[in-house]
Amino acid sequence: MTIRTIGVPMDLGADRRGVDMGPSAIRYAGLSATLDEIDRSTIDRGDLTVPHAEERDPERAATNAKYLPEVEGICTRLADEVDDTLADGALPLVLGGDHSIAIGTLAGAAREAEIGAVWFDAHSDINTPATTPSGNVHGMPLAAALGFGDFSDMPWATSPTLSEENVALVGLRSVDEPERERIRDSDVTAYTMSDIDERGVVDVTEEALTVATDGVDGIHVSLDMDWLDPSHAPGVGTPVRGGVTYREAHSAMELVADHDDALRSLEVVEVNPILDSHNETAELATELAASALGKRVL
Repeated sequence: MTIRTIGVPMDLGADRRGVDMGPSAIRYAGLSATLDEIDRSTIDRGDLTVPHAEERDPERAATNAKYLPEVEGICTRLADEVDDTLADGALPLVLGGDHSIAIGTLAGAAREAEIGAVWFDAHSDINTPATTPSGNVHGMPLAAALGFGDFSDMPWATSPTLSEENVALVGLRSVDEPERERIRDSDVTAYTMSDIDERGVVDVTEEALTVATDGVDGIHVSLDMDWLDPSHAPGVGTPVRGGVTYREAHSAMELVADHDDALRSLEVVEVNPILDSHNETAELATELAASALGKRVL
């Protein structure tokens, strides 16, 4: 299957500048050449146009979510791009940008199919405008897709064919108290880093993929680079110590590739070159995307 790369240089959903350069950094790290090595035909759609924060008002007062009108516009366009890519028989590979773009990727992937989602992330991203401590939308995309809280009245943000029962969060280690309560009260499946420590990343990821693929047409896989320990991925906006290792991350992505018949969309987000060292995090993002798409040692 052809892979269509879509860049979304978005930083409006985060509170640290630089993540808008993530798509360029990943491309510079050799994404196209790496995918060529696994004989995957690729088309680069280029980047969506994203307004600069300096040109806009955060407009947080009414919604308690910064830049929400801008996020809506970008995610609506991204959803159309993802849907068009799938209609053309290609696989969308979305490059972020901050994690708020997942609202658009999920909406597009879910438009014509029932989907599940596997969320590789240090954070659960399940805050709502009413519970967010920061107002940053990159902490809300999963809540938006599932229609939690205020998002239930925002059709552009929701993915009605994504069910809580088919969502698996993998590798959590930084979760706000309102998010803990919401996860406990929902049918979302959550695995913390303690679960990975106790059971191993292979067992946990296999179970997460089983949860996500149960009874659906396909799955969305979202990889936030802060899932990895900062010693391996320093160039992220919200690093949290105690993440997965380089090898654990590759093992998980290789398991994703084993389910390539179910993979409907893939995104890699939160690469921040300003905070990186020698483009190390972008290079790792490129490697992990390739592993998820079928690259093997042998």
